[in-house]
This record gives sequence, C-alpha cells and structure tokens, in this order.
Amino acid sequence: MIKKLYLVALLSFFTCAAAMAQTTLDVNFHGLGFLDNREYKDFVARSRTYSGTRTALDFGLNIDTLNSFVVGANAIHEFGAKPYFLKVDPIAYYRFKNKNWLFHIGEFPREGLLDDYPRALLNDTLRYYRPNIEGMLVRFDNNQNFKETFWLDWVSRQTVTDREQFLFGMSGKYSPVAKSPFYISHYFLLLHDAGSASEADAITDNGGAQVKLGLDLSHHTFLDSLSFEAGGMMSIERTRGITGLHLPKGFIATAYLSWHWLAFYDEFYSGQGSTIYYCDAFYEKKFYNRADFILTPFVAKGLKGQFIFSVHRTPGFTSNQEAFRLTYD
Repeated sequence: MIKKLYLVALLSFFTCAAAMAQTTLDVNFHGLGFLDNREYKDFVARSRTYSGTRTALDFGLNIDTLNSFVVGANAIHEFGAKPYFLKVDPIAYYRFKNKNWLFHIGEFPREGLLDDYPRALLNDTLRYYRPNIEGMLVRFDNNQNFKETFWLDWVSRQTVTDREQFLFGMSGKYSPVAKSPFYISHYFLLLHDAGSASEADAITDNGGAQVKLGLDLSHHTFLDSLSFEAGGMMSIERTRGITGLHLPKGFIATAYLSWHWLAFYDEFYSGQGSTIYYCDAFYEKKFYNRADFILTPFVAKGLKGQFIFSVHRTPGFTSNQEAFRLTYD
C-alpha cells in the first residue's frame, strides 16, 4: 500500500514538473501620453483640453501555447491633478488564442480589440478614461478574407443608486477573395439601460450600426496607404413604453492616405442627426465633415508619437482640435 502511495506521489510530482516546464510568464507594459486640445464651437461644454498619461503593467501566465491568465493594473494621471492617480482600473482575464480564434473573459484592454470602431459609434475619449472592457470578447479570423468579432462590455451593475447598463456589439470585415482590394465592413453596438433598483425607470435601448463598402489600394500606388469607404449609418433610439423606435439614417464616407511620416484622413456624414450615448457628439448634426492632418515623427520598436490637427465643419460652425499622442508597448 505504501509503495502504491509513493508511486502515485512520484507520478504526481513528475506531472506537475512537466506542466510547470511548459508554463511561461509574460511581462507587458503599455504607456499612453496625451495632450488633446478641443476648441468645439458647436459644443461649448465639451470645448476643453484632455491631458495626462496612462500606464498599464500586467503579467501573463501562459499555461501552454493556447491558454493564458493575465493580471495587472491600468492607471491614469491627469497633468496637474491631485491625488496623483485619478483612477486605477484592474486587469484580470483569461485568454484563449489559436490560429483562428481569440477569446477573452474578465477585465481586459480594449486597445487592439475595439479601437478600430468608428467615432460615430464609440468616441475616442474612451481610450483615455475607460480603457478596459469588462465582460467577454470572441473573434474569428481566417487570416485571409474574413474576420468577425462579438463582444459584451458591462458598464454598470444595478444597485439602489446605480443603473444597470451594458454594451454589446459585433464588427467584421469580408473580402470576396483573399487579398482583394474590395471589402465590406460592418459595425454594430447597443447600450441596454434598465435603470436602478430603487426606481421604476423605463428601459432604454440606444446604439447604432454602419455598413460600408471599401477599397484598399495601398499595394497599388507609391503611397504607404490609400483607402476609401462609403456606406450607410443608422442609430437605434428607444425608451420602452414612452417613445417609439427611432432609426435616424445617413450616408457616411471616409478617405485615408499616408506616405512616410505624413497622413491625411477625411470623414463626411450627411443625413438625420443621431443621438448615440457613446458616440462623438458631432454626429448629432445633419451634416459633418472632419479632416485630420497627421504627422508621425516618432517611430521605433513598440513606440509611436503623432501630432494630429483636425478641422471639424458643421452647419454654421468650423472648429479645430490639436492632439499629440505617444504610445509604447
């Protein structure tokens, strides 16, 4: 009996040793510095300067080549503010990744996952003040001509004072043949707001969607990048039992080109104004054009620094914005 126990203990030891031999530890640092001055003549309350730094440090325990657990923290400091850290967001999630599939569950950075969403649906200040997704995300990518992402982000848990709010959405890109310059892309999100536990609040649904045809000519010209997109946008606005379902619609088109350190981006919208809670406020207008002039003088391994001068045009107003962002991974 004792020999059998020794044999079981010995086998258990070698099994654990073999498992630990395949376990590795990743240390990942991400830094973001930003100075974003907005002179919005349309929205005086939002005409302000955002400035500060975000620093994130996390540790990834790789169980094997497919499964990992990641823990860490992401902290923001606004220049001149006290106390030093405005907020510290925890990072804690499980990750599965193979050739085609990616799955996250927990609190994980949105950078690299949802940062391609149009500002008409998710505004860019989320990058400064809400860097994490709290929920789950799954992505399929065949690495040729099809990619699709589904995600759920829990914004607020219901209490006596806090409202129950969560975002969910999907986005994807499809080309008829691999490496074709033609593609179709789509983005969708919806905010579900069920109110607080102490009030009989009406349930609110708010979100939007875009479907666009695209043409990527980056490998067909002397430019580093050249792409065009055009399509439709629709917002979803409803307060159940109070208002009907409103679906404002419009046309949206974008153009992007870059050459070495220089780039230009232009976005045009025309249609019915949309009120999407997490979107850039300019899309409340029936006409909007944004032109970005981009200079990227700082480029190194894992590092990018950009100056961006933006001109915003709406009926009766022309606004400007100057931003500098430095990121390091």
